[in-house]
Amino acid sequence: MNTTTTTPSSTSYRITFGHIEIGASARRWLNEALERNWVSEGPNVQRFEREFARTFGYRHAIATSSGTDAGIVAMSALLERGATRGDEVITPALGFVATANCIVAAGLMPKFVDVELETLNIDPARIEAAITPRTRAIQVVHTMGKPCRMAEILAIAKRHRLAVIEDCCEAHGATLSGKVVGSFGDAALFSFYAAHMICSGEGGMVATNDDAWTALCRSIRTHGRRGGQLYFHFDRVGFNSKMNDLEAAIGLEGLELFDQTFAVRRRYLARLWELLRSLEDRVILYPDGPGEVTCPHAFPLVLRDATRSIEGLYRHLEGRGIQCKTLFGSLPTQHRAFAFLGRRLGEFPVAERIGQTGLHFGVHQYLTDEDIAYAAESLAAYFA
Repeated sequence: MNTTTTTPSSTSYRITFGHIEIGASARRWLNEALERNWVSEGPNVQRFEREFARTFGYRHAIATSSGTDAGIVAMSALLERGATRGDEVITPALGFVATANCIVAAGLMPKFVDVELETLNIDPARIEAAITPRTRAIQVVHTMGKPCRMAEILAIAKRHRLAVIEDCCEAHGATLSGKVVGSFGDAALFSFYAAHMICSGEGGMVATNDDAWTALCRSIRTHGRRGGQLYFHFDRVGFNSKMNDLEAAIGLEGLELFDQTFAVRRRYLARLWELLRSLEDRVILYPDGPGEVTCPHAFPLVLRDATRSIEGLYRHLEGRGIQCKTLFGSLPTQHRAFAFLGRRLGEFPVAERIGQTGLHFGVHQYLTDEDIAYAAESLAAYFA
C-alpha cells in the first residue's frame, strides 16, 4: 500500500479533504475558556457532551482527546464487562488503521473479517465463521458514512452474546431506516478531525444509551478514577483521554452548524453521483441504499476492473489539484503494522481488491459547485 507519486503541496490543492474555519461562536467559547485561565476539561467540554447527545438523540456522550482514544476507552470497557486481555474483537479488514489500533492498545486482539465490495462495510455473512470462544465483541465501521447492515449484525451478536461497538467516525448523522447510526449497538465512536462533519481540531466522543457503559468510559478516560472524583481512588486501568475546553469550543460551533454543513455536503455528494452516472461501467459508486442516508464524509469510488491499479487515476487527480487517499486496504495483509498476526495476501480478497482499486476525495462544505463540477470533469477526462 505504498504510493510513490509526487503530489502537489497542500497550498496548491484546489480540492482538499477539509480544514478548519473558526467563526464568531467558536471564538466566543474559546475566549471564555481563556478568561477562566483553565483550558483542560471544563464547562465547554460538558456543554459539548450535552449538545452532542441532544443533537443526535444519544442518552450519554463522553468526550475524549481523539477518535482513537474514544476507541481505546470503549474497548477497555470490555475488560470490565467480562473480557480478559488477549480476547478478540471482530472488526472489518478494511478500515482506517485506528479501528484496529484501539483494539490492540486496550490489550485485546483484532479478529479481521472481509468486507462487501458493494458497501465497503463488514460482510455479515462472514462474521459467524470468525467467532471463537474468545470473541467478546463485534466492531462495525460505517465506512465512508455508509451504514452497515445492522439488523443482521445485531442478530448475530445476540445469538452469541457479544457486545456491538459502532465506529461512526465517518458517519456523523447517517441514518438507517430513520434511526441514527451509533444508536444500534452498545457504544458508538466519533472523531472530530478536520475532514469530518463536526470538527474540533482533534477530539472524539463515545456515545451510548447505557448507564453502565457511561460510568465505565468516564472512569477509564480519566485514569480509571472512581465515579469521576478527583481523589486518588483508581478502580481500574485507565488513561488520560480527556478533551480540553479549546477543542470543545470549536466542536460546539460545528454542532451549531451541523444541519447546514450536512445539507451542503449531501448536495455535493448527490451532484457527483449524478454527474458520474455515465461512468458506472468503469467505477463503482456508493449512493444511498434502501432506507439509508449516507453521511457525506467523502466521495469514494472503486474501479470495476479488478486487474487495474488505482495508481493511474490517483496520479491524474492529484496532478489536477484534487487531494486523494486510497480506500485503506486490508489492514492484516497490506499493512506491515499487523504482520505480527501472520495473515497472508489472499485471505481478505475483497478488502485487498478495494485497497488496490479504490480511492476517495473530499466533498466538504468549503468547496463550491464549480469545484464539484471540476472533480467530475477530471474523472471523466481520465476515462476518456
